[in-house]
Amino acid sequence: MKALLCLALSGAAIAASAQAPGAAATVPVVAVHSVAELPATSGPAETFTGSVRISSPFQALAPGRAGGATVSFEAGARTAWHTHPLGQILIVTSGLGLVQQEGQPARVIRPGDVVTIPAHIRHWHGAGPGGSMTHIAIAEKEDGSAVTWQDKVSDKDYQAALASAGVTPASADVTPSRAQQLMGDVAPKLAELTDQVLFGDVWERPGLSKRDRSLATVSALIAMNRPDQLRSHIALALQNGLTRQELSELITHLAFYAGWPSAATGATAAKEVFSTK
Repeated sequence: MKALLCLALSGAAIAASAQAPGAAATVPVVAVHSVAELPATSGPAETFTGSVRISSPFQALAPGRAGGATVSFEAGARTAWHTHPLGQILIVTSGLGLVQQEGQPARVIRPGDVVTIPAHIRHWHGAGPGGSMTHIAIAEKEDGSAVTWQDKVSDKDYQAALASAGVTPASADVTPSRAQQLMGDVAPKLAELTDQVLFGDVWERPGLSKRDRSLATVSALIAMNRPDQLRSHIALALQNGLTRQELSELITHLAFYAGWPSAATGATAAKEVFSTK
């Protein structure tokens, strides 16, 4: 009896030691990929109009088929017409945007909105005319493909979409530029250079979205305690997709780095801007 028991225990130990390496190798684990290690690219001109940034791409592990990315559109930027074999979901995270199904009026989309697009429905989506818009796009693959790209959305189609959605186009011919509003009467040449270099070049570069540039600019102005410039840039930050909650949290966070007086000045400036919006 003792011999049988020893033999059974010995066999169990051998079996356990044989299975352990394989079992450890095949156990799935939760993976976290930091934003720093995920590639970011500009939207290809063949499938997008305007400045578009595609970041934090993801793909589900098999047997999952879902994948997607965070997509940021500058003002007026948009996708081409396209379809998805298994549909698509968009989750808007900042800014004001548009989505349109062919043959239907365009719809306005805002932060927190969830857009469900059925399979094989021809559509497009992008930012409104007054500022950037960012959404997370999710779609499943069928036979290795998640999207079929088609023709681009023309400027005429975009303007018609704005009208159908009740969105007023931004017009540089009617509204003075930000630099002209700030200094045009006193220093018109400086206002012109500011429009050309700062707002015409720096703010239009694809390396950072306007939303991210507003984050950096507002932070710097709080740290330097520049309330007059800060008011203008807080208003611009709201146009560029930052929310009041995000700006409030930014001011609170900066108190530990820029000092309480600078943060308090920033809070006062933000309160003044919020009261007019």
